[in-house]
Amino acid sequence: MSGEEAAQVSGTGDNAIAMATEATEELYRVRDTYFPSDPTEKASRIRTLADTALARLDSVPVEQRKSVQQRAMLEFLKGKILDVFPDYNKEAEDHLSKAVKLNPSLVDAWLCLGNCIWKKGDLVSAKNCFTLALSKGPNKKVLCQLSMLERSMSQVNIIGQEDQATLVDESIKHAKEAAMLDIKDGNSWYNLGNAYLTSFFVYGACEHTKLQNSLKAYQNAEKDELMKSNPDLSFNCATAHKYLENYERALHRFEAAASQDPSLGGDEEVRKIISVIDKLDTSVKKLRNKKLTSMALNLGEVSLEPAYRGATVDSLSEGINTGAAVLAKVLLFIKHDNIAPLYYLLSDSNMCRFILSVFGLQFESVKEGDCVTLLAPYYREVDVLWKGKHYQFKLIRVDFAKQILVNGRRPSLLQIACASMISQNKS
Repeated sequence: MSGEEAAQVSGTGDNAIAMATEATEELYRVRDTYFPSDPTEKASRIRTLADTALARLDSVPVEQRKSVQQRAMLEFLKGKILDVFPDYNKEAEDHLSKAVKLNPSLVDAWLCLGNCIWKKGDLVSAKNCFTLALSKGPNKKVLCQLSMLERSMSQVNIIGQEDQATLVDESIKHAKEAAMLDIKDGNSWYNLGNAYLTSFFVYGACEHTKLQNSLKAYQNAEKDELMKSNPDLSFNCATAHKYLENYERALHRFEAAASQDPSLGGDEEVRKIISVIDKLDTSVKKLRNKKLTSMALNLGEVSLEPAYRGATVDSLSEGINTGAAVLAKVLLFIKHDNIAPLYYLLSDSNMCRFILSVFGLQFESVKEGDCVTLLAPYYREVDVLWKGKHYQFKLIRVDFAKQILVNGRRPSLLQIACASMISQNKS
């Protein structure tokens, strides 16, 4: 509720309720858009602003506390101020509950009550609050929170995979609705990007189109000046780039996130990426072993379906190579710190060494010594320059089980993996 709307509650333009409302809005503006390098500086500023807002609320004269609407507004503001902090606050819940009882049409009070209840882990009741708020009419803030809550519910409930996917699909739906209500609102686009990013993991860390949709939403979010300094946006954008294997872009975005908020762990993500691509680069360029060479020569033969033709890595074009099938030997499994993808060093019939990245399959679905057939391979030439060091190697990416044959056979259902990612409750 704006200061002008608050003024209408008491029927006067310049009043204490309007001033308390403005102080509360400033409190939340700082919480959502102020990201100093030292997190304690932000916490201190929020505490000071909260104390100021509460003092202004206490200064509201008796004559502005008489009507039901006025009392509801005061209870709402008190609860909202107390709920600005990350941890659950029982007093905040009590005030917000009183507000919606006094004025069930107060949408912002239902929104804040849902957020407050979410913090204590009662996700079902929180969803009921958001649903009641939406029954009063479309609201981008409520839709964003409902979208976030659905992603959280998909992770913590003991439910089947189908139900988990349904919740994430609902999360995307509500995030889209929020973005369409105000296409200039960066937070709505940021929320949509997070929904797509979560969907990527829920559906087995495959379908890189979900990551591309995530990046498109993040790009729209960054058109909003208020979002450009958001470290979570930088971090999540970097995460999407990492799983798209856009290594250099991921490195830059993680570095930016680390400079904006060191507590997010951007520096550690940079270290992990450099560790991975250094191993991949080294494996391709420096590994020399007679046994491995003989393994590469012993490829054997695989019968291809009529839709495919045999191909070597050097004959591939950047992107998807429809109709092509590359036969190669697995020389080495490359260990690293991340859950996905799985990385292997392979050699084709021309002794061309390349990296295979595999998403959506369980560990040991592909093993050293296996002969793999890569169908319609997605091919890239990785070229990363970072801090004076140059990394270069050829890479084929497998997103779906149907894109690979292992020793002439498709992976079984038991070999298909499902990664997960917990949705954060960020208002």
